[in-house]
Amino acid sequence: MCNNEDFQENENQLLWTKNAEFSDRNTRLDKFWGSALEEEGISRGKVKDWIKAGFAEINGKVCKKPNQKLMGNEELILKGEAELTSLVPEDLPLEIIYNDGKIAVINKPAGLTTHPAPSCPTGTLVHRMIHHFPEIRDMDEWRPGIVHRLDKFTSGLITVALNEHDRLAMSTAFAEREVSKAYLAIVHGVPEREFGEIDQPMGRHPVHKTKMAVVLKGGRDARSEYEVLWSDPAGRASLVKVQIFTGRTHQIRVHMAHIGHPLVGDQVYGSMPHARWEQEQPQLAKLAERQMLHAYSLSFAHPESGEELSFTQAPPEDFITMLKALDKSVQRVGLIGMPCGGKSAVLKILADKGIPTFSSDESVARSYEKDGAGWELLRQRFGNRFLNNETGDIDKAALFTAMRENEDLRREVMNIIHPIVQHDVKEFFKINTNEPLAVAEVPLLLEGGWHTKKLVDAVIGIRTPEGKRTGELREKRGIDPEMLAVFDSWQWDEKSKMDCCTAVIENDAELTKLDSETDRILEVLAGLRKDKETSFENYLEKLFNPDES
Repeated sequence: MCNNEDFQENENQLLWTKNAEFSDRNTRLDKFWGSALEEEGISRGKVKDWIKAGFAEINGKVCKKPNQKLMGNEELILKGEAELTSLVPEDLPLEIIYNDGKIAVINKPAGLTTHPAPSCPTGTLVHRMIHHFPEIRDMDEWRPGIVHRLDKFTSGLITVALNEHDRLAMSTAFAEREVSKAYLAIVHGVPEREFGEIDQPMGRHPVHKTKMAVVLKGGRDARSEYEVLWSDPAGRASLVKVQIFTGRTHQIRVHMAHIGHPLVGDQVYGSMPHARWEQEQPQLAKLAERQMLHAYSLSFAHPESGEELSFTQAPPEDFITMLKALDKSVQRVGLIGMPCGGKSAVLKILADKGIPTFSSDESVARSYEKDGAGWELLRQRFGNRFLNNETGDIDKAALFTAMRENEDLRREVMNIIHPIVQHDVKEFFKINTNEPLAVAEVPLLLEGGWHTKKLVDAVIGIRTPEGKRTGELREKRGIDPEMLAVFDSWQWDEKSKMDCCTAVIENDAELTKLDSETDRILEVLAGLRKDKETSFENYLEKLFNPDES
């Protein structure tokens, strides 16, 4: 919303001060101020006019060039002229949730400023209110009926009083913290704790005076509590419910940023993660046109009757669209089977169909190369014992022999290599997060507990007749029977593996059947994605509309 606390005012003159940061390097001066003052309702065109008129300073020197590029470390000043005029009713929609002639509860849309200020003299919630509630015109010159405020780009419930007596009573209730307020927010990342309290004083940022911050000295007490309701499978963002016990400017935005989880779309307190999204998740970044914050619930005693009133309001479409987009992250599929069971053949079929695939065997092979992660860790633990003197890589044959002869050594090597593969698989899924599905072949996935740790969303098994696996397919791989038996001994038996699978591919015939079996499994996976999408929509419906469930 237009926030007078973000600038200094002298009659009809406005003054903003701000420091450019390194991330602002090469940004045009007019673009910088246009973004900084967007929430004030000031257009970039107006900013250009002020700069050309000599109202802008860089490090104390007047700059009249709107296209002046910033170095990223300047002290900036911009002056402007107020355009306040008398309030004129605006006949525009207003979603009134409750109205008893004394007080009203309104669902404010995102992008609507709460009340007029010099920088946004028209187009506010108040202008709409005086059309729908003409009786409030005589209450206050610029903020008639306003009891509390919401930021311009915050949506949700806001209470207004329709007479001065009730306005004073409601203002007192808010000041004395007798009103319960809860918000829904989509934040970057996944908070470490499911529940948390943030009791940190807030005040003006010591350097960037247009921003608020958690401060060690001179701040006002500020307390918030949050609950993580949901996190997307890729860990990119979480839906949290935040209850505030104080009403400081930008409190939720500052507090969540303070614990390392700024609001999605908040380019003031979360500029760095938003910039990363623009590079790594451009589709999601485009959906975050504002900070994802919604005033979800409001409870208070009626100022006259004392009746306890409670309201909830589902978030708007852009908020829900963001959640659905996050939930559509890649379906993480693990592919397993017994050694020489046809996993490589299925991976090739999937890759030919344009589906991203990952091979653990290739991951391990890369890590065994000189200076690879596995090479480095094995060398730290065993010195040069398993190095190939000619190539400098890990000597896989020597390592296999040692693992075969010494069970303790085998487990130690597995404990070294498995985390490397797990890291590579996570990166693989992350890279393909916008794909419908991605498949990672991980022979020891079940043995490593990946399915119980929810590192994959589905497990597909390949079941192969014993004779085919130990005969034809073993010979194609060039593995002798004794070595295959050793590999088998390090894994669960086939039945135990298949019993834990989401679905099973039958590899009991030629490649043409294996191809059709793979298509069948892809249909199963598509159905699971559709079921997941429907389930998530039902979850959101129950979460946001509890009274209707």
